[in-house]
Amino acid sequence: MTTSSSSDSIQKTFLKYQHVFVFLAPLLFVLGVYYGAPTNGSGSSYWLEYWWLFFAFLVGATIVNTVGISGSALFVPFLIFVFPLIAGETLDSQTLVKIGLISESFGLSSSALAFIQYGLVDRKLALSLVLGAVPFVVAGALLSFVIPAPLFHALLGLALIVASYLLFKADLGHEEPGVSGDEETEVSADGGEAGLPDDDDKLGPAGVERAEDGTVTRVDRDGNDYTYSHGGYLERFGNYSIGGVFQGLAGFGVGELGIISMLRTNVPVRVAIGTNHIVVALTAVLASLVHVFGGQFVPGAHNISLASTPWNMVVWTVPATVTGGQIAPYVSAAIDTELIKKGVGVLFAVIAVALFLMASGAF
Repeated sequence: MTTSSSSDSIQKTFLKYQHVFVFLAPLLFVLGVYYGAPTNGSGSSYWLEYWWLFFAFLVGATIVNTVGISGSALFVPFLIFVFPLIAGETLDSQTLVKIGLISESFGLSSSALAFIQYGLVDRKLALSLVLGAVPFVVAGALLSFVIPAPLFHALLGLALIVASYLLFKADLGHEEPGVSGDEETEVSADGGEAGLPDDDDKLGPAGVERAEDGTVTRVDRDGNDYTYSHGGYLERFGNYSIGGVFQGLAGFGVGELGIISMLRTNVPVRVAIGTNHIVVALTAVLASLVHVFGGQFVPGAHNISLASTPWNMVVWTVPATVTGGQIAPYVSAAIDTELIKKGVGVLFAVIAVALFLMASGAF
């Protein structure tokens, strides 16, 4: 067996059983936290204190992963506005960052694998976007140690208001997916059903074919086909660079602004959402690492302390975000494109209002 065929076999096996691997990750995380993490409490009263966060983060993770944005875009406002009403306490900004980044990294990785397995990820497009966003994410994460919080919140709120406006005004009426072959037949691992495009080097079960003129035809796991091109790199680069800075600053931004650029450049909404998950997941992990270790390179900056992490919260939020990430592709495939577009626009506007309130010192 050649190295290439062996690698393909491993990829197919991993994606086929990705649900098992995905749900093993939070289980191992919870066990590791329970037995090895430094905590400020112990006993059942400590570990069960925030059990209700599981349901809140499950709903939030399903929503954000369905529309392809960063989890912190909902988690942070929730922890700022709703959490104190239920728990009777407020969380400082450092704790918000810890909970958001840890939960988001697990949830986005889970959902990204689910979208790959479903066949809704354009890996070539995702790779170019990640490589373009990396320096901006790092720069934003380093800036987070010195930029005033009110200024950041105001800028991001303004950016999301603009993005919401563009989303509602732009002509995003892309064609709905067609059907390749028998509607009752599920596409096999290599797009192997008769008449479906096939790409031996792809990830996931979707077939994909690229014509000489740059037109891409993609077939998802259910046999739906999508036709688009990779044009519009300049606009996407602009949005992902700005979003990357904000992703580094506070853990969200690249997904919110990036999804706009893909939709505006005629990438089908479901492919845009799936592809955006890869970009957001990888940049979230990168931002997490810089937030944890980058403070030592910035004079007077703080480092994230493992000992002060609210482990009795994340043992509930991590499994919730992973579960929501797995549910999202099915919700995305079932919901009408126009409904998704409106939902994203309203969500951006709500988040922007919350950010303006933060900037004004209303809480």
